[in-house]
Amino acid sequence: MKPIKLIKRWEENQLNTFYYFIGSLIFGSLLAFAVLYLSAYLLKMRADILFFFLLAVPSTATVFVALTLFRLASEAEHSKAKQSHQILEIARKTLPYLRKGLNFESALEVVKIIHGDTDAIAVSITDRDTVLGFHGVGEDHHLVEKPILTRATKEAIETNTTRILTSKVEIGCPMVNCRLKAAIVVPLEKTGKAVGTLKFYYDNPKNLTESRIAVVEGLAQLLSTQIELSELDRQKELAYHAELRALQAQINPHFLFNTLNTIIALIRTNPQKARRLLVQFSDFFRKSLEWKEGFITLAQELDYIATYLVLEKARFEDRLDINFDIDNEAQKCILPALTVQPLVENAIKHGFSADRPLEISIVVRLNERDMHITVVDNGCGICEEELDQVLKFGYGKGSGVGLSNVNERLRSLYGEEYQVTLGSIEGVGTRVHLKVPISRSKEDYEA
Repeated sequence: MKPIKLIKRWEENQLNTFYYFIGSLIFGSLLAFAVLYLSAYLLKMRADILFFFLLAVPSTATVFVALTLFRLASEAEHSKAKQSHQILEIARKTLPYLRKGLNFESALEVVKIIHGDTDAIAVSITDRDTVLGFHGVGEDHHLVEKPILTRATKEAIETNTTRILTSKVEIGCPMVNCRLKAAIVVPLEKTGKAVGTLKFYYDNPKNLTESRIAVVEGLAQLLSTQIELSELDRQKELAYHAELRALQAQINPHFLFNTLNTIIALIRTNPQKARRLLVQFSDFFRKSLEWKEGFITLAQELDYIATYLVLEKARFEDRLDINFDIDNEAQKCILPALTVQPLVENAIKHGFSADRPLEISIVVRLNERDMHITVVDNGCGICEEELDQVLKFGYGKGSGVGLSNVNERLRSLYGEEYQVTLGSIEGVGTRVHLKVPISRSKEDYEA
């Protein structure tokens, strides 16, 4: 049963009570009126006194009824507001744990929070088969990581409906002296399917009031929403890692072909240099394959770029010049893997002009909250017609990692504020700028 339906039923019960009370008062007023009228007739009471009584009795009854209705309505609103605040406060406290999904660790923390903020003597969370977390009275024998014993819990999961247990027998605890004698079992949902339950236990069936049931159901709905959000985060993370693996696999075939050709040419003329390049070539691919977590330090990214540039300079020699201007404090900052290297690769791939060497500068600066990364080259630049298209997903040719891919990853991870910005003048050069939030640990991205 949904919380809104429970509240409506509670209000209907209150209204029935109101109607009964009003009817009683009206009946009483009419009875008093009849008695007074009969008394006045028998006692031959004066007409003005009789008129006073005729007005006073119903008027007093009306005022009393109005005040009672107002008081009861105010109490109902106050009770609903208190319940809503309680549910939202618990949801706020549990959010950091359920963001990591429904598991033994998160369930244990969640039941501790709920138990501390409600009047239930014990609280538990299960998945479809196992007790994930239990806290409160009976935790010495209601053990986590054990199969669900209560038949009603299994039925709640199968039917995706709330179950109210009014006896120890229904709970199914084999311990003779167990104090758990009543329970509210509410399914936890993900995409409309029950994936577990939230259970509140009490020592007396009289505690199974509709207001408590409403609280448990409302809380279960919010926890279910948090579980669904955690699944979306997990799918997003999986998609990101899959994308990263695809990027690592998309090493430009032209780069491979040209590097191998350079090494082949050097084998006969300069075997020692060819050997060093083969070691660098192997190191370059080893590093790209090791990045499984998705986030690395700027120092690791720059080291990868340096290895890449050794191979490129072997090919272009004096026609390529690279400058690094990096804040020392930025070296330990975390950023998504393959964020800066594609900017350098694109500058080399598209920047060479016939009349001058290509100069590329990589500048990294920190401010209070962001790490700013700029890659500037003096290459041939980008014409105005193409400038607006470069950052659009899927633009360009070849199998390298494009600027649009870097841009989409940053937007997905951090929001629209962290888009790549691009400026270029044809025949003069190109400036690519991006920023990422300052972080010095991978845990910051997972929190």
